[in-house]
Amino acid sequence: MKKHYHFARTLLISTLMAAGTLAHATDLPGKGVKVLPLQSSLAEETFQTLLVTRALTQLGYDVQPIEEIEYPLAHITVANGDATFIANHWNPHHAEFYKSAGADTKLSRKGTYVTGAAQGYMIDKKTADAHNITHLSQLSDPKLAKLFDTDGDGKADLVGPSAGWGGEAVVNHQIATFKLQDTVTYVQGNYPALISDTLARYRQDKPVLFYAWTPYWLSNVLRPGQDVVWLEVPFSSMPGVQAGTDTSQANGKNYGFPINNQYIVANKAFVEQHPAAAKLFEIMVLPIDDINRQNRLMQEGENRQQDVVRHTDTWIQTHQATFDGWVKTALEAARTQ
Repeated sequence: MKKHYHFARTLLISTLMAAGTLAHATDLPGKGVKVLPLQSSLAEETFQTLLVTRALTQLGYDVQPIEEIEYPLAHITVANGDATFIANHWNPHHAEFYKSAGADTKLSRKGTYVTGAAQGYMIDKKTADAHNITHLSQLSDPKLAKLFDTDGDGKADLVGPSAGWGGEAVVNHQIATFKLQDTVTYVQGNYPALISDTLARYRQDKPVLFYAWTPYWLSNVLRPGQDVVWLEVPFSSMPGVQAGTDTSQANGKNYGFPINNQYIVANKAFVEQHPAAAKLFEIMVLPIDDINRQNRLMQEGENRQQDVVRHTDTWIQTHQATFDGWVKTALEAARTQ
């Protein structure tokens, strides 16, 4: 596996909680136990992952540098015990990966780390208003599709998720299901680079069409309802294990993807042997707006290793009582075993 972020252990065990919760470093349940975290190539996932490693370090675990691996293999690697956890498992978006890796027989997925993650298709509001475009299926009209042509072939160019993310199966399925093959091209590659090009087009006052999700910095730059709008789909249609899923939203709209929650998925044998870590993975909760804000800082240039470490430090300091509460509850879980 390619190492992408070489984050050293960032909190010393000697930083003890108040009120004598951690009396001696030798009492910590993670003493002598190595933990290997994984994340995808998306740099914006580092904050979520690093926050978990900070709490694990407080419990005494020997946290190794984060290793980069894409989602399908990450689930298998954790399931096989060659890594400990991933902090960016989307459910149901990654349901296929979870199932293929052995599901609940090899993996643990308890508690919800982040709630309310949305996905879907977006276009710039100016074009949407000018041509009354509200649904993806309207792009079956060659005249409308041509508005989003970036390479001169007359077809709309839809910037979509990178290979291995899970979303590519949905996009391909829906282009076929909604009969858009003749008018829409799925543009796939390095998503961050493609989105940078998309943002440049938008700033040149050109129409844009792209797949998006939250939490991600983009929603703070191209603001839904102000700069861009979500496109609806004609009906719910998901591939694979998500077949039959109703993707309608609480607001009555249908953007083609169900709302997801994010989980810390860990090796099942590991959590059974280490109740402190198991409890920590279960109880950590990170507001989605906090991720959006941190991701925006990265997009604005604070994207070096030391920047993300500082962002994590700042979050912990701002939410110290919450962070200390996680560690205390995890310690109590270990002591009751």
